[in-house]
Amino acid sequence: MATTTKNAMVLLLLALLPLAAVSSRAGPSSAHKTHGHGHGPKHVHPSPPPSSSPPPAAAPPAAAALVRATCNSTAYPDLCVSALGADPSSATADVRGLSAIAVSAAAANASGGAATAAALANGTSPEGTAAGGGDATVQALLRTCAAKYGDARNALAAARESIAAQDYDFAAVHVSAAAEYPQVCKALFRRQRPGAYPAELAAREEALRQLCSVALDIIALLANTSD
Repeated sequence: MATTTKNAMVLLLLALLPLAAVSSRAGPSSAHKTHGHGHGPKHVHPSPPPSSSPPPAAAPPAAAALVRATCNSTAYPDLCVSALGADPSSATADVRGLSAIAVSAAAANASGGAATAAALANGTSPEGTAAGGGDATVQALLRTCAAKYGDARNALAAARESIAAQDYDFAAVHVSAAAEYPQVCKALFRRQRPGAYPAELAAREEALRQLCSVALDIIALLANTSD
C-alpha cells in the first residue's frame, strides 16, 4: 500500500514538473517583453537644420541719421550720402570723422585723375594710343595735368591732417586749393589746344569739384558747431 502511494506521488510530481518549467520560462520572457515595451529604443526625431546666417547688420539708425543730416547741409546731398556710405567707418563716425571721409573720397578722385592723365600722355590708356594723335604739345599738357591732380591729392592729404588737428580754417584752404588745381589743366588746354581737352579729364574735374564742395560744406558745419 505504501509503495503504491509512493509511486502515485512520484507520477504526480512528474506530471506537474513540465508545467512548472513552462511557467518559469514564460515569466521572465513576459517580463522581458514588458520591459522592452516600456524601455526599448525610442524614435529619434531629427534636429531642425541650423538657421541660415543672419544678413549683415545695417548701419545703426543713429549713424544713418547723422550721415543724412550732415549731407543735407551740403550742395550735393545724394553724392555726399554715396561717398560717405562707401566707407564703413561712417557708421561710427562723428561729424569730424565724416569730414575726413569726404576729404578722402575727394583724394581718391584726384589720384584717379593723375593716373588717367598720365595714361593718356603715355599711350597706356584703354584706347592704347596717346591722346592728341602723338601731338607733343597735347602730351606735355597731359603730363602737366597729371602733376596738377597730384598736387590736388597732396592738398587733400594736408586737409586731413588739419582736420585731425581741429584746424578747420586751414583744412578749408587746402580743400579749396585741391578743387582749383584741375581747372589749371583745363585752362592750359583752352589756350594751347582748344577742343582737345580729354572727356575723361573733364569728368574727373567735375567730380572732384563736387566732392571738394561736399567736403568744404561739412568742414564749415564742423567749424560752426565747434565754436
